[in-house]
Amino acid sequence: MTMTSSMNESEAKLDMRRTANYKPNIWKDDFLQSLASKYEKEEFAMQLNKWVIEVKCLFVQELDVLQKLELVDWIHKLGLASHFEKEIDEFLQTIFVSAQNFNKFKVKDNMHMSTLCFKLLRLHGYHVFPADILSNFLDVRDNSFASNVKNIVELLEASHLGLDGEQILEEAKKFAINWLKDALKSTSSSINIELCDNNMVVQRVVHALELPSHWRVPWFDVKWHMNQYQTIEHMDPVLLELAKLNFNIIQAKLQKEVKELSRWWEKLGIKEELRFARNRLVESFMCAAGVAFEAKYKSLRKWLTKVIIFVLVIDDIYDIHASFEELNPFTMAFHRWDAKEIDELPEYMKICFNALQDITNEIAYDIGGEKNFNMVLHYLKKTWIEFCKALYVEAKWYQMGYIPSLQEYLNNAWITSSGPLILLHSYFATMCEVTDEIDDFPDIYEDLVYNVSIIIRLCNDLGTAVAERERGDAASSIICYMNEMNVSEEEARKHIQDIINSAWRKINGHCSTPISWMGPFFNQAKNAARVAHTLYLNGDGFGIQDRDIKKHILSLVVEPF
Repeated sequence: MTMTSSMNESEAKLDMRRTANYKPNIWKDDFLQSLASKYEKEEFAMQLNKWVIEVKCLFVQELDVLQKLELVDWIHKLGLASHFEKEIDEFLQTIFVSAQNFNKFKVKDNMHMSTLCFKLLRLHGYHVFPADILSNFLDVRDNSFASNVKNIVELLEASHLGLDGEQILEEAKKFAINWLKDALKSTSSSINIELCDNNMVVQRVVHALELPSHWRVPWFDVKWHMNQYQTIEHMDPVLLELAKLNFNIIQAKLQKEVKELSRWWEKLGIKEELRFARNRLVESFMCAAGVAFEAKYKSLRKWLTKVIIFVLVIDDIYDIHASFEELNPFTMAFHRWDAKEIDELPEYMKICFNALQDITNEIAYDIGGEKNFNMVLHYLKKTWIEFCKALYVEAKWYQMGYIPSLQEYLNNAWITSSGPLILLHSYFATMCEVTDEIDDFPDIYEDLVYNVSIIIRLCNDLGTAVAERERGDAASSIICYMNEMNVSEEEARKHIQDIINSAWRKINGHCSTPISWMGPFFNQAKNAARVAHTLYLNGDGFGIQDRDIKKHILSLVVEPF
């Protein structure tokens, strides 16, 4: 065979490659570099601290229990909890001790206080039992509770904090969902009059039914909650102004970070060679900020942004662009962490592999320094290798035309979700220092990582199934279940949603501990699952840039409150 004919065959193979027809990136570097905020100035940080001190005074004032519970609830919703950790912990500890006898929180006395108390205590890892405070909820139709829309919304929100075996919360969830849906449809009841008289109440009902707060990224919801808070009767103007200023100051920091990352991506100079893949730096940064928005996690956001960018690129290589023959040596290069394995492969594979190697080394050094570099690198490499091996399994199934059972699919798909990669970096970021304890991470947290990853994968499947089916991609969980059980797509989607519900109950169980040093990691694990709900709520958040996700990005890094 002549060199010319060999080149022609290679070019023909390139021409035959599949494409997802992803649209070009809409967030240009010039636009990102133009972002600026006055809230970087020291005067705003000083004003913030002044208002924080004023709000702390509310915790020592003679407020009743319900008023303080509502204060803590709003502090969480407005993204301010990190400023009041000590005050919140002391208050909830007092509530927990006194609430061992829950008589004063019974449904018949004050259901709003009961559900709020239960929600906040459980969010902070306290072992409280729903039967103690919600056992009478099915009788609410016989008392005034059933005529209060806000109470039913609060019940719905609390019901999503359930653990395995807590059937009463599952019943509460069904009751609240049906009740609120009926209220929105009703045209004659006193409940509907309450809705008609207060558009904010309607918004809250629709918001909770679309996605409960426990499944939403807290930082993405802050502006929505600010709009709600400024309409309530006993709104505290200092708390509101503090929330606005805090949001704008954090946004200014996030703007600087995304500008730095955009400069890095431009300087890396590999976009053209990887133009077949999704170029989604800003969306990747949005996901990273969703996992951890606090200023002290700047390094984690940088690591995760870079990781997610390459998760997308490598996913598109395996799913769309590469031939199956190219994937075996590409996977072996990762397995051996050796670029020599891809000497004979296309240039784009070499560029991708070498860039990821450099980034992984950089992150390992950031985390471990010279002393622990090799230890950290071992775990980062191992997780990337497992990710690529799992993608290869999916490519092999596609090549064979094989549709696995749902369980076989899930046993592989939780790894391809990228959840293990995200949570490993999160764990490193929340450790006080890198020690041999990292050896325990896979064993102690495997079930938590698995369930977070399952949610990421299944939310992805629910949001992208239609587009992937049109492209002829590998079978998703929906197709696997339809094929295995011979059911309709609607039935399959319901089953997938049931698995997501079950995974959340398991996550709630893992995170139900008041151990303070684990709190940040548990919160970030939950946030990783929440980001997936946001990304895929109304379709493919990575594939289609100019719909819902664009609004989140504008709110997060462009538009101040």
